[in-house]
Amino acid sequence: MFETILIEGLIYGIMVLGVFMAYRTLNFCDMTVDGAFPMGGCILAVCLMNGVPAPVALPLVFVFGCVVGLCTTLLYTKLRIPDLLAGILMMTMLYSVNLRIMGNRANISFLRIETPFSSITAFFEKTFPSLPSETGILVFLIVFVILLKFLLDLFFHTDLGLTMGALGANEQMIISQGVNPQIVRGIGVCFGDGLASLAGAFAAMYNGFADVGSGTGVIVSGLASLMLGEFIIRSNKIGWQTLRVLLGSVLYRALMLIARKYGHYVNLTPNDLKLITGILIIICLVVSNMKGGVTIKEFFRKHLSFSERRGAQ
Repeated sequence: MFETILIEGLIYGIMVLGVFMAYRTLNFCDMTVDGAFPMGGCILAVCLMNGVPAPVALPLVFVFGCVVGLCTTLLYTKLRIPDLLAGILMMTMLYSVNLRIMGNRANISFLRIETPFSSITAFFEKTFPSLPSETGILVFLIVFVILLKFLLDLFFHTDLGLTMGALGANEQMIISQGVNPQIVRGIGVCFGDGLASLAGAFAAMYNGFADVGSGTGVIVSGLASLMLGEFIIRSNKIGWQTLRVLLGSVLYRALMLIARKYGHYVNLTPNDLKLITGILIIICLVVSNMKGGVTIKEFFRKHLSFSERRGAQ
């Protein structure tokens, strides 16, 4: 049970990092995640079925997720469609696209397809037979997520990363500095949807199948995880900001697993999980508004003002 919580929390934590970039950093309501998430599993399944090696298939998954994010950004910037509606449109269209990718099949099983997770599991079972079979997947995800978090923290301390955060805090200030906000916003949304697509590929490998409907409600669970993390840790340091995203994802998966396993004692069923998610988000929002506290926007305002003072000197 504990390993399952950690594995699912880390897999979906990759997606929540993408949600963090769009919602918290750019202040952009990106609903594309619900379509980009299952697309990752669909692309991976088709690639593995056609003999494409996993080291090539996984980068392709990320690239196609970035392309989807670019389409959403173009709808918003070029066609002047509101961000929420642009994301909903892309999410809706991606359902048909995902069906096309998988040859008009709703799902593909990985039962007879070798995946990186199955290879890692087989290796650990032979090398460490006394350990649970899922230990290898957990070790791989821990290493991968730590590396990803480290790279994101470095990125947010670069000029582009600081500019991206400042864009979400004050777009007019970025324009006054001679920066094109459309390009900066496009980079952030593309990267966020790329992470969502990559998380979808990992989730498909772990579940053993790719399904076009696996993205339903993913964005809501991502927001719940994001807000749970903010409820746990309140800091304006970017390292803590990304850490609490991952902790929130693990905590959310733990709460969902506990609700599924012990919910029958209070007459809860799996059909009530969406209700529980909504209540969690409402509680986190109410408590957050009551307590107040620092946000990621303060982090970027602080660093941007420091950069301006240094440039003036």
